[in-house]
Amino acid sequence: MTQQSLHLLAARFLGQHVGSTAPLFLAFLAVHVVAGTTAVITGATAALAHKPSARHLRAGRRYYRAIIVLSGTGAALAIMRWPEDAYLLVIAAVMVTAATIGVRARRRRNRAGGTIHILGLSLSFVAMMTGFYVDNGPHLPLLDHLPTILFWVLPPAAGAVLTGRAVRRAARGHYDPGGHHLAVIQAAPAGVPGTPGPEGPPATLGPGGVADDG
Repeated sequence: MTQQSLHLLAARFLGQHVGSTAPLFLAFLAVHVVAGTTAVITGATAALAHKPSARHLRAGRRYYRAIIVLSGTGAALAIMRWPEDAYLLVIAAVMVTAATIGVRARRRRNRAGGTIHILGLSLSFVAMMTGFYVDNGPHLPLLDHLPTILFWVLPPAAGAVLTGRAVRRAARGHYDPGGHHLAVIQAAPAGVPGTPGPEGPPATLGPGGVADDG
């Protein structure tokens, strides 16, 4: 297979402008595309899911794992095409750092922790989308005539609006970071042995397995 054929095949299946036909580069790029797609889907799912909920937690964990893979492959691709893609290394560092800060902040059971959680994960998502559009926007239909500066500006601008909305909702009590740890307990039915009921201490079992209220 010629280099030109390999280039066309990679562009067709990977769906973006391919900067190299080296097998190692294409291997990293394939993993990068899969991780990026996963991060977009799971990130959007976590953002739209009720918080706290099992769906939000599952999507958030998968998003963080996808971001780690995406950042690693992005850094590798940037090094392979250095210095042309040096900016991708910076974006990869921002993605994984912001996501890690956001995930760790979730452990704080206070409003500040919730705000940092939202800001960190939102910044990682915005950095991911910025990297995608800066790298691929000039090669996409309808976007290929736009000034390059817009690919740097529009994702952060849209992200700032949505993040601000999320932070305001959290400030009004729509999101409790401590609930991530308490969601399972709060969902347990009242009256189950060892589970706090809505009006008193945990129920205990009397003779014959009947709950003893006294």
